[in-house]
Amino acid sequence: MPASQPRSRARDRNNVLNRAEFLSLNQPLKGNQESRSSSRKQSGQAGAAGAQNSSPKERRQSQQLPEEDCMQLNPSFKGIAFNSLLAIDICMSKRLGVCASRASSWGGARSMINLLGITGHGIPWIAGTLICLVKSSTLAGQEVLMNLLLALLLDIMIVAGLQKLAKRKGPYDINPGLLDYLTMDTYAFPAGHASRVAMLSKFFLNHLVLAIPLRILLVLWALCVGLSRVMIGRHHITDVLSGFVFGYLQFRLVELIWMSSNTCQMLISIW
Repeated sequence: MPASQPRSRARDRNNVLNRAEFLSLNQPLKGNQESRSSSRKQSGQAGAAGAQNSSPKERRQSQQLPEEDCMQLNPSFKGIAFNSLLAIDICMSKRLGVCASRASSWGGARSMINLLGITGHGIPWIAGTLICLVKSSTLAGQEVLMNLLLALLLDIMIVAGLQKLAKRKGPYDINPGLLDYLTMDTYAFPAGHASRVAMLSKFFLNHLVLAIPLRILLVLWALCVGLSRVMIGRHHITDVLSGFVFGYLQFRLVELIWMSSNTCQMLISIW
């Protein structure tokens, strides 16, 4: 026994973990434990005193904070689904933005795609409607053109208001053009060109006598203009789809407030 005790002592001295810098890892020092316990007691006493002095409303808010944190850390199924759809929308829109810049895969066709987008812009349509209204000599034609002008103005105001509320940026950092600033079409949601072409195509299909090939071309034109806005990187896919929906709703609104021939004649005489 006496011989084994010096051996165990020597073994303990040679053990690296028994050195001073490793003692806190194996076995915390008593002084540290006492200081920690005293600090915990003091903080607990201070917290209890603060809880007694705080109002019941503040206590309820402090009790609700962990629940709010848990809700943020564990989002609901609707939040996860919405974020997933939003991520898919952004990814697909960026992939379809093949004409977003000159360096893109279809960068050479950017000017042609921009020209297609101009056909759905509000300024050319308003100017063309005014010219046709001045040259029109029939009451039926003037009635249709006056209501078309009303529909175009309503489209610009509604889309500009919705874009100011949403303030959604496009998938690419592309500055709006001069015509876009004139019609206040500076944000992405909803797509103003898509709402306009949807409203115009529905308006012409209802109030003009067109052959079947022209009706098909009119629908294809609306779809191509909406797709062009995604290809140049100005809008997401959901922006264009929502623009189509808002365009149809605007057409229904114009149908509800349709101006009669007498009202149109009165407005023309004032103008």
